[in-house]
Amino acid sequence: MNAKKADKIATAVLYIISALVVFLLMGLIGYILYHGRYCLDPNFIFGKPSIDAGGGIGLHLFNSFYMLVISLIITVPLGVGAGIYLAEYAKEGKLLNIIRLCIETMASLPSIVVGLFGLLVFVNMTGWGYSIFAGAMAITILNLPAMTRVSENAIIEASKKVKEASLGLGATQWQTIVKVILPSAIPQILTGVILAAGRIFGEAAALLYTAGMSAPLVKISDGSAFDLFRPAETLAVYIWQLNSEGMVPDATKIANGASAVLIIMVLLFNIVARIIGKKIYENYAGTK
Repeated sequence: MNAKKADKIATAVLYIISALVVFLLMGLIGYILYHGRYCLDPNFIFGKPSIDAGGGIGLHLFNSFYMLVISLIITVPLGVGAGIYLAEYAKEGKLLNIIRLCIETMASLPSIVVGLFGLLVFVNMTGWGYSIFAGAMAITILNLPAMTRVSENAIIEASKKVKEASLGLGATQWQTIVKVILPSAIPQILTGVILAAGRIFGEAAALLYTAGMSAPLVKISDGSAFDLFRPAETLAVYIWQLNSEGMVPDATKIANGASAVLIIMVLLFNIVARIIGKKIYENYAGTK
């Protein structure tokens, strides 16, 4: 077999694999949206949960978004900061090897183990109880390794093009990192943020033991909705609870609708994050 023929065969195989991945993703999303299409209306999306048939998911949807915001506020600075240290300041040696070993170990932890750790530390030892903050800390432990690795790789790749030029013009290392490298690395760092957000939206096991499985009614007007130390059942946990316990007569219908809403949330977040990241990169790079 000559080289050209082998190249064509390899290219065809790669195209087939790519098409299968896209088909699998579209099929999964289509299946979920099809079965949850009956619940995609404002009364269901913004309505209150009920022990009778016809309840909504408004409170659980708010809890998921609030958990997302709090978790990203903690995860992104820590992950990007760790990536900056590993890419620009860390020196080869035992300390760096230990840090990388810790990151790899954290990345391999099952979410249920992190949930039990969160129950022991963030719920019981701190006295916070089941709360949004305890859940956000548990999710941070899950997301921090991936966020760190993505940030490190993005900074290393971005610095190859602009670091020496910036230093040569008289900028300090910190000025180079903040004003030159990080803006250039935003598209890749944004990938890590999207991955972290997807984990937050879809995580259930860790939140069962930290954020709890109850969703008390709250109001934005009196500030109770933004209390970090209240129990908060997220949408993913609610779906799990509906499927496992069947608390309401139409549990299957609500679970299907909630799953469809969750998928739409993830897709919308990915699209919006990409648009915002592109705009930020264009403003820094001076391109359109």
